[in-house]
Amino acid sequence: MPVGTQATVKTLTPRQLLDTGAQMILANTYHLSIQPGQGIVEQAGGLHHFMQWPRPILTDSGGFQVFSLSTLRTIDDDGVTFREPKHGNIIRFTPEYAIAVQNALGADVIMAFDECPPYPAERLIIERAVERTVRWAERCVVAQTRPDQALFPIVQGGIYADLREQCARQLVDLNMPGYAIGGVSVGEPNALIEQVVRATTPYLPADRPRYLMGVGTFRELARAVASGVDLFDCVLPTRLARHGSALLLEARGDRRINLKNSSMRTELSPLDELCDCYTCQHFTRAYLSHLVRSEEILAMTLLSIHNVTTLVRFAARMRASICAGTFADAFAHYLEPEYEAPGISS
Repeated sequence: MPVGTQATVKTLTPRQLLDTGAQMILANTYHLSIQPGQGIVEQAGGLHHFMQWPRPILTDSGGFQVFSLSTLRTIDDDGVTFREPKHGNIIRFTPEYAIAVQNALGADVIMAFDECPPYPAERLIIERAVERTVRWAERCVVAQTRPDQALFPIVQGGIYADLREQCARQLVDLNMPGYAIGGVSVGEPNALIEQVVRATTPYLPADRPRYLMGVGTFRELARAVASGVDLFDCVLPTRLARHGSALLLEARGDRRINLKNSSMRTELSPLDELCDCYTCQHFTRAYLSHLVRSEEILAMTLLSIHNVTTLVRFAARMRASICAGTFADAFAHYLEPEYEAPGISS
């Protein structure tokens, strides 16, 4: 799911986004509650009409901002008080408020409000975050009023396998339509992310979507899919584009190229000969390098089109190989361990 924090995937129009093959996007509850405000979005007919995106939308709950805005918030058992960074306004998020905002935004999948702890953190801090996350999920279930929205709770537990199991089991008792794994990509090594996913997914129902939040490299996606994950979101493809880099999907792996490199100035081939995106069908690496070096906004758009399309193509390859029963062989080079990984705590 490409990330559209402010009801827009950066530098892309909805039509361009549709052309990448993206099936679903993500938007941010916390930020949209501040600007433009959920009331305006609701009056416009919901996020789909407001941003003119015809396919499914998932809204996060604001729980990630508990982590990312840690210097601007205080947590208690009832909720979180934020000091809005731009104007200093005080904003109070509770499970009930997070659900009310998402009900007004009208996304197809909405997330329970949770506490996303940092890495590293003492076990006692993680234990408290798990306790709050479960209690807040129960309150979200009670507060949810729209049967046309699927509410997913979020499994927390840091790098502690027993806390991940505890949180997952308690949330599964709520019998929700899908489940998310949160609290990863918050500073821990990639090896620990993989182990957390492997430790958590067995406790989540196999007949419900499993969503890993905030992960998006080729290797991370393939290894998480091997563990049973279905949904992902990540800012990676558009963030790389804004910094002048392109993702390349090759026969035996993937790599990134920096269009600022001097070697790109004279390359008159497309980014990827096999890619059918608008960028690769019409422009050369030399032209894209020129745009990047000239700091033209079009560079960000064209590279975002390509990068999002590339991740969508990668996901399509994984789906096709799963259907064909060839996933383990087709993605073996991603599934091989690259280094000796530290173990997660128990």
